[in-house]
Amino acid sequence: MTVERAALVTGGSRGIGAACAQALAGAGFRVAVHYGRDAEAAERVRAALPGVGHCTLKADLATGDIGICRALIEAAVAKLGRLDVLVNNAGLYDEHPFHATTEAAWSAVWQRTLGLNLLSPAHLSFHAARHMAKHGGGRIVNISSRGAFRGEPDAPAYGASKAGLNQLSQSMAQALAKDGVLVFAVAPGFVSTDMAREILDGPRGAAIRAQSPLDRVTTPAEVASIVSFCAIEAPAAMTGAIVDCNGASYLRS
Repeated sequence: MTVERAALVTGGSRGIGAACAQALAGAGFRVAVHYGRDAEAAERVRAALPGVGHCTLKADLATGDIGICRALIEAAVAKLGRLDVLVNNAGLYDEHPFHATTEAAWSAVWQRTLGLNLLSPAHLSFHAARHMAKHGGGRIVNISSRGAFRGEPDAPAYGASKAGLNQLSQSMAQALAKDGVLVFAVAPGFVSTDMAREILDGPRGAAIRAQSPLDRVTTPAEVASIVSFCAIEAPAAMTGAIVDCNGASYLRS
């Protein structure tokens, strides 16, 4: 008898998250599509997923509140019956150049960015891993960024949050291996999502595309294919890996 697997994808109502939900559902997972505000968009994603048993779940992860994160994991388990994979995709990129940002705006961006990009993934991982450890293991895939390595001068909170997410991934990979929980990070560059559209369609778009020898940015489906690999096929020896997906726009040694 085949046991159905279940996954929670945060920020699943659009972009990379929607593509990850599609890829995992296509591989036979029942998927919980998390959203923060746009219930209609989340429902469209859910309705388009192959298979049955999918659901949508709402939670405001921008606060970084551990109680909200615990409730989201509990809701996913209740709806899906189990949780085998957590994809921490929900995130934000908010430009706040040092010389053009007030103290109040600076503080607000840091609070919001760290809450969504780092604290919530940490808290979701804490509760998801405890469930997974009791039920034979599982996998956590965190969506990082090349900005964690190269720096983000116009969005330092984003770069710092993604660097922290990388370290969270590797620390949890070491801590959770004995429980059968594997942890990975996938680090794209610019991706053709709603979040990046304003920048890519603006005066900087051509230069950004030219950063890659492919002369384009990464697609959500390309990121999702790597996430799906980490969630399903990647060997256990890969736990703790940070997988680049930026079209050779930034190469680290």
